[in-house]
Amino acid sequence: MTTDHSDLPQVDTSPKPTSSDDVIEAMKDVVDPELGINVVDLGLVYGAHVDDHSNAVLQMTLTSAACPLTDVIEDQTRAALDGIVNEFRIDWVWMPPWGPDKITDDGREMLRALGFNIG
Repeated sequence: MTTDHSDLPQVDTSPKPTSSDDVIEAMKDVVDPELGINVVDLGLVYGAHVDDHSNAVLQMTLTSAACPLTDVIEDQTRAALDGIVNEFRIDWVWMPPWGPDKITDDGREMLRALGFNIG
């Protein structure tokens, strides 16, 4: 006996395309090794773009152009975006320079909890 399911709504089971917001959210798993705060709340992620093939380009900066921990952040980014995007590239941006004004309210709370005096 066959059951007719034609009256049931069709469910889209195809994977949803990755959005820039998905990438930004995943980047909250990337922690600045010196400060212990994620790069999004520190204001180090200036933007993200995801193309139709789920390849991402991130515009990021560092607290200092001389930061020796670029490789650590790139490795953490690779782990955070694994399974979310096919490939990614970080475009390191130095203008405008990073400053404390770029830190989110959540980031400020985290820094205060660590004992930093931040406005």
